[in-house]
Amino acid sequence: MSARRSEQWSGVESDSAFDVLVVGGGVNGIGVYRDLAMQGLRVLLVEREDFASGCSAAPSRMIHGGLRYLENGEFDLVRESLRERDLLLANAPHMVRPLPTLIPISSVFSGLLNGAASFLGRSGKPANRGALPIKLGLSLYDWVTRKRRIMPRHRFNSGRGTRQRWPDLTPEARFSAVYYDAWISHPERLCVEMLRDVARDHSQAVALNYAEIASTGSGFELRCTRTGARRPVQARAIVNATGAWLDATAESLGKPAGERMVSGTKGSHLILDNAALHAALDGHLVYFENADGRICIVFPYLGQVLAGSTDIRVAETTKVRCEDAERDYILASLRLVFPEIAVTAEEVVFSYSGIRPLPKSDHDFTGRISRGHFVRRLPGTSPQFCMVGGKWTTFRAFAEQTADAVLAELGRPRLCDTAGCKIGGGVEFPATAVDVANQLTKRFAIDAPRAAHLADHYGCQAFDVMAFCAAQGDDAPLARDLPHSTAEVDWLIANEFVETLSDIVLRRTSLAITGRISADIIAHIAERLAKARGLTAEQIARQTAALIETLSDYHGVTPEVLKHRNHERRDKCA
Repeated sequence: MSARRSEQWSGVESDSAFDVLVVGGGVNGIGVYRDLAMQGLRVLLVEREDFASGCSAAPSRMIHGGLRYLENGEFDLVRESLRERDLLLANAPHMVRPLPTLIPISSVFSGLLNGAASFLGRSGKPANRGALPIKLGLSLYDWVTRKRRIMPRHRFNSGRGTRQRWPDLTPEARFSAVYYDAWISHPERLCVEMLRDVARDHSQAVALNYAEIASTGSGFELRCTRTGARRPVQARAIVNATGAWLDATAESLGKPAGERMVSGTKGSHLILDNAALHAALDGHLVYFENADGRICIVFPYLGQVLAGSTDIRVAETTKVRCEDAERDYILASLRLVFPEIAVTAEEVVFSYSGIRPLPKSDHDFTGRISRGHFVRRLPGTSPQFCMVGGKWTTFRAFAEQTADAVLAELGRPRLCDTAGCKIGGGVEFPATAVDVANQLTKRFAIDAPRAAHLADHYGCQAFDVMAFCAAQGDDAPLARDLPHSTAEVDWLIANEFVETLSDIVLRRTSLAITGRISADIIAHIAERLAKARGLTAEQIARQTAALIETLSDYHGVTPEVLKHRNHERRDKCA
């Protein structure tokens, strides 16, 4: 157990009475935890796995207004999403950045009646979207942001102009449109940064990963799943932010049986190592329709290519993975938009999947299910506020809405607004990450790749990270071709709520998702964690086995792949 966790657990033991208990440590739970802590409330956040390890770790990595929501008539959701997108660009500029988005267009008038069909209650797949409905949608997109525009207006390209800029794009594209949304580089890290901000500024609040909560009738029992320690706690109100597990959690905390609130759909994504596809994108996300009418995306991501996604109803809420059929579906979609570029299953270096916690819906076509959100209050001695729906882009607004409901219940005023609140390394962030990297290079005499890595991962907090690394006296890289250092791993273990080896590899770093993790690197990181926490050889061996099993079962990275990467790296560095 880390020193920070021991301190927090001791705080619960000395005072077990909280104003609010937040169950679920994904982005929505962390968002409302942060908001309530900033209002001066004593809040306990409980997450049964690691923070941001569920659906919050499996998004498309897009921060967007939701262009296709216009087709469903969800104008308020688009307006809110665009506002929240712009706030994230301002408050987390080190991780949320503008993303030019390309739409290939093969017709003119098709799809004009999609919105009317949705209004009339039809739930089947929409018709192919042509130039005119796309133009109308993008014009509305621009109009919504007209008073606070921070990114360029959309533009249309002729067929010739499209092929000049994107020669590998499908010849079916008679036109194309380009507009701007945004992307997030490290969503799990942004969640951790919000938790670190709360820990620094609001000592009355407690956040615990690897912990569970159970109702005892008169109160609740908190259990640490790492040690088995138990402690009774009390809370005046509960926030249920468990996403796809919302209904099961509500029942376990005393909700009367009733109609389900959440109807999840599974979304899978691939990370591809394909240089030709990366070059063909020319720095753009391509937003296109697959043969079945579903929207797919592909864009450059941390030196690789991210492609997705599926949208499949799930009957049971459980941990999910990208199945072979989903992989083939995504690969087939890429052949539609870039038919001359060979993309194979062997180029998939990582895959991931999550269950979107959407509001219950009877729509046949899952793309028509709302991505909106609302709060449902369930009565009780400690009333339960259930966060139904939501998406990554709107987490702050959803957290604010939920916090306001809780504050009203408790008769407490709102003391501050989170709209202008910078997050973590976004505080005092200059114009670009290049500026941060240049300052790091000058201050610490490190090379450009190391500085660029630090700026990308930590924003302005990179100076604290590098100061720690410099003080260690040995900032050697984990491997000769990696910018991550051994001392940096030590900093993560000491400062970022790390409890297991998986936390570091899968969520505190980008080693796994970018295809850089190998058996040798896992062993090196395991050695650092064992030393920092005083773990026995048996304990760290169990954690290593658990990580390797997770990589193989849920991310398509088998033990054989990890060993093969050892040889690739050694040959490359020889």
